[in-house]
Amino acid sequence: MEEEENGGYTRRGMAFRDWTKGNIFHNLLSLAWPMTVSASLNMLGPTIDMIWVGKLGSASIAGVGVAGMVVMLVNSARMGLTTGTRAMIARFVGAGDSTGANHVAQQAFVISAAFSIFMAVIGISLAEPIMAAFGLEADVVSEGAAYMRIMFIGSVAMSFRMMAEAIMQASGDAVAPMRIAVVFRLFHVALCPFLIFGWWIFPRMGVVGAALTNVLSQSLGVALGLWVLFSGRSRLRLTLRNFGLDRSIIWRIVRIGIPATVTGIERSFANIVLIRFIVPFGTFAVAAHSVVQRVGQFLHMPGMGLGQGAGVLAGQNLGANQPGRAEKTGWFAAALFSGIMLVGSIVVYFWAEGIVGIFNTEAGLVEIAAAFLRIEIVGFLVFGCVIVLSQCLNGVGDTAIPMITTLTTMWLVQVPLAYLLPKYTDLGVYGIRWAIVSAIVLRAVIYTAYFRSGRWKRKKV
Repeated sequence: MEEEENGGYTRRGMAFRDWTKGNIFHNLLSLAWPMTVSASLNMLGPTIDMIWVGKLGSASIAGVGVAGMVVMLVNSARMGLTTGTRAMIARFVGAGDSTGANHVAQQAFVISAAFSIFMAVIGISLAEPIMAAFGLEADVVSEGAAYMRIMFIGSVAMSFRMMAEAIMQASGDAVAPMRIAVVFRLFHVALCPFLIFGWWIFPRMGVVGAALTNVLSQSLGVALGLWVLFSGRSRLRLTLRNFGLDRSIIWRIVRIGIPATVTGIERSFANIVLIRFIVPFGTFAVAAHSVVQRVGQFLHMPGMGLGQGAGVLAGQNLGANQPGRAEKTGWFAAALFSGIMLVGSIVVYFWAEGIVGIFNTEAGLVEIAAAFLRIEIVGFLVFGCVIVLSQCLNGVGDTAIPMITTLTTMWLVQVPLAYLLPKYTDLGVYGIRWAIVSAIVLRAVIYTAYFRSGRWKRKKV
């Protein structure tokens, strides 16, 4: 097959679109739909775990749910690093500098390796103390610690897969990572029940089997991602030529990524604090919260795809000195996701019990989780402005505003209300969900006002 190479941009019998030209809405949809599929498939892993683990009982589903939030906290830190990588590669690609983009990618993998080693050490030594700190019942602690330990040890696979995906998407190739996500997630779907329940020749491993399936499937995704990047089957062909540790580039990635990391940690840590407030209401309430978090994350995936797509396009357009196109992309994406969430909210309102029943059919759990879901609809309706605009700001490297907004709305609104409403009103555990949606609405107002101001267009990376 004839291969054309132009400064690192490769063509193996394929043409790569210049995303800084042409119809903005068409470009957005072309990038966003494969990113949405990828994001949905990435989120499908923990959801699959929760569905199968739910068959083991409420203690298992509560343990994996709480452990999953801790894992999400780690993933938030990891995603902050990929945010810095995305922003810089998008700018270099938009400016036509593929050598610079390749250099950034090399340094990003160095950061991923260091981060993975650190998290593995934490997983080995601190899984049980972390779970015990929530004040959970002993069987919930045991199940959650077993799941968390394997997930942390296997974090190297998650880190490298996410970084490979970020590099491809930031360069303007969303299709290759989507295909990779389809392959490794199908592998996950097929293997998960065999390891959890001990089907066929496999031993019954319970929650450990769910975690191990995640690690194995992520490892497959890493292998495919690196093969695509280094073989020239993506827009940006990676090489190790002239590789050397570049502290200035690493610092630039980290400097952009730190606010995004803090944002994710703030959000995840605030959610962990909420667990402490929910625990006194019993295991059903904890399990219901875990189920609703999974459902909400799955519904948010189109917004993540549209936001990441808008961020890539905005970053490349700023690199090409076209700020007007960058802004239009963000508004188009926010409006489209708002329409999607309106439809999703209608479905949730009428079929909340059926959705919860996919995970667990215990009457007490279904009753609480269905009520949680219906309260969450208030947040769903404004997520077009929250998820999409924050992702767009991250994509252009303006990560400080999402950090400040998350800090203020979570710790000055969400957490205080989550403590006060159950204690001083008749809302009980449902007051915690109302606290969550109150903070979401405030974030929507702040992001809309800041994006409209246009200050993010002047951000340098």
